[in-house]
Amino acid sequence: MSDPQKVLITSALPYANGPLHFGHIAGAYLPADSYARFMRLKGADVLYVCGSDEYGVAITLSAELAKRSCQEHVDLFHQVNRDFFKQLGIRFDHFSRTTCKEHRPVVQQFFNELNANGHIEKRSTEQLYSEKEGRFLADRYVVGTCPKCGFEEARGDECTKCGASYEAMDLKKPRSKLTGSALSLRATTHWFLRFDHFKEQLHAFLKQRSWRDNVTNFAAAYVDELKERAITRDLKWGVDVPLDEAKDKVFYVWFDAPIGYISATQEWAKEQGDPKKWESYWLDPKTKYVQFVGKDNIPFHAIFFPAMIMGQEIPYKQVDDLVANEFYHLEGRQFSKSSGWMIDLDHFFKRYHADQIRFMLAATAPESKDSEFTWSDFQMNVNQQLLGKFGNFVNRVLVFVQNKLEKKVPAKGELEEHDLRFLDAMKRTIEEIEESYSTYRLRRASQQIMELAHLGNTYFDTKAPWKAKKDPALYASMQTTLALCLECIKNLALVSFPIIPGSAEKIWQMVGYTEPLEKQDWNEVQASELPVGRELQKPFILFQKVEDEMITEEVENLEKMHEQATEKKEPPYAPLKEMISIDEVDQLDLRVGLILEAEKVAKSKKLLKLEVDIGFEKRTLLSGISQHYSAEELVGKKVIVVANLKPVKLMGIESQGMVLAGSLDTSLELITIRDLPAGAIIS
Repeated sequence: MSDPQKVLITSALPYANGPLHFGHIAGAYLPADSYARFMRLKGADVLYVCGSDEYGVAITLSAELAKRSCQEHVDLFHQVNRDFFKQLGIRFDHFSRTTCKEHRPVVQQFFNELNANGHIEKRSTEQLYSEKEGRFLADRYVVGTCPKCGFEEARGDECTKCGASYEAMDLKKPRSKLTGSALSLRATTHWFLRFDHFKEQLHAFLKQRSWRDNVTNFAAAYVDELKERAITRDLKWGVDVPLDEAKDKVFYVWFDAPIGYISATQEWAKEQGDPKKWESYWLDPKTKYVQFVGKDNIPFHAIFFPAMIMGQEIPYKQVDDLVANEFYHLEGRQFSKSSGWMIDLDHFFKRYHADQIRFMLAATAPESKDSEFTWSDFQMNVNQQLLGKFGNFVNRVLVFVQNKLEKKVPAKGELEEHDLRFLDAMKRTIEEIEESYSTYRLRRASQQIMELAHLGNTYFDTKAPWKAKKDPALYASMQTTLALCLECIKNLALVSFPIIPGSAEKIWQMVGYTEPLEKQDWNEVQASELPVGRELQKPFILFQKVEDEMITEEVENLEKMHEQATEKKEPPYAPLKEMISIDEVDQLDLRVGLILEAEKVAKSKKLLKLEVDIGFEKRTLLSGISQHYSAEELVGKKVIVVANLKPVKLMGIESQGMVLAGSLDTSLELITIRDLPAGAIIS
């Protein structure tokens, strides 16, 4: 007998900087957990590893603001997220963390080999430095005056007032977000990974993969634009760079995090008592490696990590299937703790069962496009699908057997045409479910499970065993009907186990099994029949109905949390700036500008690139107004342009002036001119 297929499964490491929500689960964790459960039933040698991603500047900033050490901060959220996974029944073979002792040496090994193979380049750059704090500050630690609009509380990477994107060094009067101390530019050295060295290999790698179109298309376009990327930071929290000249440097979190899959497996192997066991997964080319990630993690897993492996001497296993789901929202908006648009998980798990949310997330999985959780859909999926179809079939059959057949499995008699059609339809549906699980289509699998329950309900109704019970001539036919219905229930337990494991296990026990369902073999369960005469357990209701008033309360609570978090206060009027003279006002050259063209700036959330005619010449201007105006509606508008503003480069584009707009709180409105021609002076 050949050895079982090795299947290595990883999910994107959750960042230990805050609690997870259902959007994360729908994207990377439930699909992986369901696939792992399915493959174990299929007899594969499955290893599902994950762990907390615990480094990075976001963690250092959050920890400082919370007055915790970085280790205390990640310890807190590592445990919070572990508990959340446990509540949801997400079963990892090993859940590690990037602060484990195995992680540092393997990250450094990656760097050393990339460096030795000529893929690392050292460069001197200028970064903002705080004399008071004695350290270089990353953009999240910096505030200052926007180089575009002059807003004095602009962030280190983006102005929240005008939307401009820039490097932190472009800020005027930059200062520390934590201490308010002034910052200066100071030379520092960093190391860059030459991703451009791997373009041809990556294109060939992608051509060999049959991934979903959303992954393949994104990755192929990204490779075309690959260039070098900094992999080190001036920071104390992280994996240190193994060079004498880089004692004050650590690796960027995006570089060390995916290596965490390897270090997690090494930690698992040591806990198994066989430190070399990790190699049988990571160094065996016959291993099937499947990664599950969210949409925002595609470049790191489809391009960066594969390139990092290509630069190694150790033949680490490359990913075979990269399953990247789209975004999952809540009632039409992004999950957001800061705006109160979220689900209180403590409340949720006191009121509902984990299998209810697991089924909901599977049925609405964002596999090919963005999807969302709505409370009305949750109620429908629980009441109509889990309770009305699935649970109703299981309960009505088992209650009938309990009351009419002395709670024992009846003998199957001669099969009639209707019985044979039912068996054939059941077999085909199970094959379709198997195919859906094999190809990571959880949404389709959940639909097919309900189709199987519907088949059972329809067959039970058509055969009407309650009528046959009254006619001795039909007694054998009634027994056959119930025997086949019990086989359908057994199969429902099997095929639903990857999605709703707790409920499936209960069904498995109700039809008389004592060995856990998770230890069974998919094919053997289908092939074997329930023993005639086996005594069944007393049935009970699997799913509780979600009442209308419960949903009304949940929606009201959501709106209330959102209102409290975003409660409108007196508009934050900006303080007056220092008084200036009329001569200083006269220095401004304000002109009427006619917008000829407008387009969004790639990789910027707010910037629009405008081609503007100011009468005597045409100019390119960048304006952070895309969240207030579409590019199309701006063409033909006459606006006021500061024409004698020194050009500034943003996102690699030189902006030759500034468009004036009024703003208050989150509102913004361009100042427009109706009749004056382009080039007219505004005074």
